[in-house]
Amino acid sequence: MPMKKQIKWPSYALFFILPSFILYTLFVIVPTLGSIYYSFTSWDGISADVRFIGLANFVEIWNSPRVHNALKNTLILTISLVVLENLFAVLLAMLVDKVRWLSKIFRSIFYFPTLLSGIVMGFVWAMMLNYNFGVVNQVLDKIGLGAFAVDWLGDPRFAMLAILLSTVWKGAGYYMIIYLAGLQGIPHEMNEAASIDGANGWQQFRHITFPLLAGSVTVCMVLSMISALKIFDQIAVMTDGGPGFETETLTYLIYKVGFGELRQGFGTALAMVLFFMILIITVLQVKVLQKREVEM
Repeated sequence: MPMKKQIKWPSYALFFILPSFILYTLFVIVPTLGSIYYSFTSWDGISADVRFIGLANFVEIWNSPRVHNALKNTLILTISLVVLENLFAVLLAMLVDKVRWLSKIFRSIFYFPTLLSGIVMGFVWAMMLNYNFGVVNQVLDKIGLGAFAVDWLGDPRFAMLAILLSTVWKGAGYYMIIYLAGLQGIPHEMNEAASIDGANGWQQFRHITFPLLAGSVTVCMVLSMISALKIFDQIAVMTDGGPGFETETLTYLIYKVGFGELRQGFGTALAMVLFFMILIITVLQVKVLQKREVEM
């Protein structure tokens, strides 16, 4: 009786890999290669006229005050978000970890904002911070602090702060879960032994808890940095990049230039710059944080 011909492993595995590879090629690789090409053109995104202009878009990016302002806003927002989101996430994780009653309810409450889309969250905060009928100014007025009621989204001094605080409110709960998993992996015996030796709460956190959270810190710092560099929804809904250009970031500038001003070529070139900026910062950040993990 003839034996059935066995399919070799590489050929057999190809049947499982091929569908995903085709989809990835069509929706990721091909658009990426197309973006590289369009970044060297003056295409408007609509017409069939695609004129190659070389490095003109990148030269304009280098010399554009608007791009410089967007880069400054992006860096300020990114650094602030990375610090504040991780700081509040660690605090929330430690609070939830200490709670013995209703701990799951508190986790759900702190995590709930993460489930909201950026658009929904933006609308909610835009209404809360409205100068005329927003609940924030009304509460300040009721408790006798009406002098602090300001136009949070229309005043250049406070618009970026409003974006920052609302984004921290939304994102801290997500990183809290990661830190909480790290905290629960730390043996309680270590803190108990340190307490017996006379270490106070801050000393226990500094010398035991924080070093053992090094892996969680690496993950959360990288994720929060990438998320901050790509922030878009909140700005689009709450300030539209304004007042003026005070809250316009690189991501929002790409959208405004590419779709609002019909300069897809320039917008794509700016997107390529943002991509390489995220790539370089991420690689450097991971190297630094992994080095810290080894030292810890």
